[in-house]
Amino acid sequence: MLKSRSIIAVILSLCVMVAVQAEERLKPFVLASIQSGDMAEVVDSTRSKLKSAGFKIAGEYSPYDGVVIIGVTNKALKDEAAKSQFGIFAVAQRVSVTKGKDGKIQVAYTNPVYMAQAYRLKGDLSDVAAELGKALGAKETYGSEKGLTAKKLRDYQYKWLMPYFDDLHDLADYDSYKDAVKKIEKHLEAGQGGVKEVYRIDLPGKEATLFAVHMTEKTPDECAGDKYIMDKIDFKDIKSSAHLPYEIVVRGNHAYALRAEFRIAISFPDLSMMGSNSFASIMCAPSAIEEALTIAVGGEMEE
Repeated sequence: MLKSRSIIAVILSLCVMVAVQAEERLKPFVLASIQSGDMAEVVDSTRSKLKSAGFKIAGEYSPYDGVVIIGVTNKALKDEAAKSQFGIFAVAQRVSVTKGKDGKIQVAYTNPVYMAQAYRLKGDLSDVAAELGKALGAKETYGSEKGLTAKKLRDYQYKWLMPYFDDLHDLADYDSYKDAVKKIEKHLEAGQGGVKEVYRIDLPGKEATLFAVHMTEKTPDECAGDKYIMDKIDFKDIKSSAHLPYEIVVRGNHAYALRAEFRIAISFPDLSMMGSNSFASIMCAPSAIEEALTIAVGGEMEE
């Protein structure tokens, strides 16, 4: 009888542990460090640490003063991205170097474990998270007060009637994958729609490419611009700069983008619907972003 009770107790304990793990709450960003010093030196140091840890720097840009975003990938990210239809949205992790209001420099990055769930990957990217933490540091996760469970993230919707992850913009169709990539490269180089390429990542053998793009102040509606949006919603002391840049994905002969109501909300899940620094303050952004990206890939807006 005692042996049976002991077995039951162990089983119950394991069940509790599994339940606790299942309810672990995740947040979109990881604060690596807060430093004093020269911005350019911190960017150089961050870049070197990433390379030493085996990450490939896909590209970088400064969307506005006081911010540099570095896009990185590696074999683990590419392998995981290739396992699901739109896993390529998670093929890059974004590292931000931001000068805060106090003059100190914040180094942060997207939380791979959070993004793995938001983009419905088969794995959890915990190995990538560990590598980034070892390379840059991991003081704390942030970007949401309470965080979201993996279950919530895999079926994330900001509000009722808002889009899910797989409610994508189908921006344009082409004759082939090669034709799509060639034309989009040409359009981005020309800055069509006020949109410029930041970096490009291909998935070998998958006819899948991710373009990270800078939404400049020259978009048809200023509400699509990186700076315009972040000035409105990235208002806390610890910045969520690694929300940027936006992405265009090519799969086969189609170009896609995440809907802004999902793409922005997944980085800022705590933003209120109304009031100052809310989604209402960028109400014009979803349609403006769709228009800019459609023009950028040579597509046509539906009437």
